[in-house]
Amino acid sequence: MSTRTSSRRLLSSGLVIAVAMAVMNVTTYLFTILAARVLGPVEYGALAAVMGVLLVLNVLSLGLQATGARRVSAVPGDMAQIEHEVLRTTYVCAGALGLVALLATPLVSHVLNLDSWATAALIAVTVVPLTVMGGQAGVLQGERRWKPLAAIYVAFGVSRLVLGLIAFAVEADTFGALLGVAIGAFAPVAVGWWALRHPGRRAEHDRTRALLPAPYLAPGGVLRETFHNSHALLAFFALSNVDVLIARSTLDGHQAGLYAGGLILTKAVLFLPQFVVVIVFPSMASSQSARRMNLLALGMVLAMGLTTVVGTAVLSGLTVTFVGGPEYSELQHRLWLFALLGTVLAMLQVMVYNIVARQRQRAVFVMWAALVVLLIVAPLMDTVDQLVVCVLTIDTALFVVLLAQAGIRTKPAAEVTMPVRE
Repeated sequence: MSTRTSSRRLLSSGLVIAVAMAVMNVTTYLFTILAARVLGPVEYGALAAVMGVLLVLNVLSLGLQATGARRVSAVPGDMAQIEHEVLRTTYVCAGALGLVALLATPLVSHVLNLDSWATAALIAVTVVPLTVMGGQAGVLQGERRWKPLAAIYVAFGVSRLVLGLIAFAVEADTFGALLGVAIGAFAPVAVGWWALRHPGRRAEHDRTRALLPAPYLAPGGVLRETFHNSHALLAFFALSNVDVLIARSTLDGHQAGLYAGGLILTKAVLFLPQFVVVIVFPSMASSQSARRMNLLALGMVLAMGLTTVVGTAVLSGLTVTFVGGPEYSELQHRLWLFALLGTVLAMLQVMVYNIVARQRQRAVFVMWAALVVLLIVAPLMDTVDQLVVCVLTIDTALFVVLLAQAGIRTKPAAEVTMPVRE
């Protein structure tokens, strides 16, 4: 395949995923903005804390997606067997995580100061389809089937917005909002199931199974790699979401609500360039030019992030409207800091996926160390300004360290592109 043809396909694929993820992010944040307006700072602060827990639990879904994408893209000839093992592992993980979340309902309700156990129990209902969605998306991403993958992303965002609107009309509180999220999480799973039906795949799976060594057929390899990848993503999502929990426990209700409102912008900037990671990740995992792809992704994310920071500073009044309206007007002149925090987190996310693609597990402990520092220092902050500056400083320092490690310790591509054959 010529370089020009490859570039055109990459551009076309990037456009499909970018549009789909733009729809997903826009609809997701429309839901978030609607929740902030309808619920107000105090009630929205509770919802934001619950959504933060969901984001952390969702790392298993992302770990499954990364595992599926890495394995399928590395050895496409074994696609049928790899898909079978990834999906089987996905269903086991989804059921186990749902059960753990359900058992933790009383603890979650107490820690987040929720009004009822029912709200916390909905977390368990939601994580099951979200985890299944991750495994499905990983197979499609590894196969580079961008259109079905795009359909999953669109279904995720649109269903959340539509069902969220219905939920607010029925019961405008934290429970109603989370109920809409839980029901909407099943829509992308239905799309993924349809895309992965493969009427003739069972026969292909049986033929592939007969040719592969027996030890390779054990699901332990997929499960082990999923846990390793989820470990890296858990560290990132814990780091990027713990601040809203800290704000909830250390600041007063109004200040915590304002901080949660500022994080709407942070998360928007974080997820805006996420399509770059989706498209580049298979190349990070299988290409000889993995370092170049990593730098290209960082450059694109930085450019989009800085553009957003400047736009936020210039159009701060309009940005406040985006965040939640007049009740959040105190944030107007500090919103650029939240946009900058989102930019740093987006670049950190690229580095985390580089760690996953290269299977550099030791680098994960650097992120855990940064989280420990944040847990020690951030509770000492008394205001929204102090807290956001503290988080921004620690995240920036972490990015610099991970970037330096990636430059010093880059494994040869051959070591990380082949799946583990046990």
